[in-house]
Amino acid sequence: MPANLRLFGLVHLLILCAVPSLAALLAVAHRRLLIHPLVLRSTVACLLLLCSSSYYASFALHGDRMFPNHVPLELCDASLWLVILSLVTLRPAFFDLAYYFALAGASMSLLTPNMVAPSLFLSVQFFADHGLLVISILYLLWSGQARPRPWSVFRAMVGLNVFAVIAGAFDAIFKTDYMFLRSKPPTVSALDLLGPWPWYILSCEGVAMGLFLLLYLPFRTSESPATA
Repeated sequence: MPANLRLFGLVHLLILCAVPSLAALLAVAHRRLLIHPLVLRSTVACLLLLCSSSYYASFALHGDRMFPNHVPLELCDASLWLVILSLVTLRPAFFDLAYYFALAGASMSLLTPNMVAPSLFLSVQFFADHGLLVISILYLLWSGQARPRPWSVFRAMVGLNVFAVIAGAFDAIFKTDYMFLRSKPPTVSALDLLGPWPWYILSCEGVAMGLFLLLYLPFRTSESPATA
């Protein structure tokens, strides 16, 4: 965390409140046809792409070696492309994964930011990047353009584990720590409650399943047949 940004302090809480507020404004703009839906979705997708690109560009401009420590193998990197594809195409197959990855992953990053003495730019970029992921998903939901389908929890769990295997193999070969598969983050995080390595990785499977089921619950209820 930046020195002037206290966890759940005023600034942090304002950021957390701004995320659903901006999503609601986008949904209102869509429903009232203030901006053409494709233009609105494309604009948000471009902002996401620009925000992510600026992150990697900042390391390149400072002369940091990009490989293997700055490769897009975090869960939020997978979420980024899934969310962009969901915005541009509205394909349910993309949204089925983006919905769970973004709301369970990016929102947790917003709640417990993993930043160790970052610059002002990286602090702003972190919250903008993760915030836009959550904003995009809520906007698509609240505007009625997308929703998770039946069996989406299963597909999301399969997708999560496939991505974890890829990141884990990379970690093992290059001694990196993508998705925190080799060690916990140095800052306070929910992983601190899940036991030591490697048991917290197994615990994460259960937590992910529980979160995904909770996220699907509102849609499961709406699909239940009405009772007389």
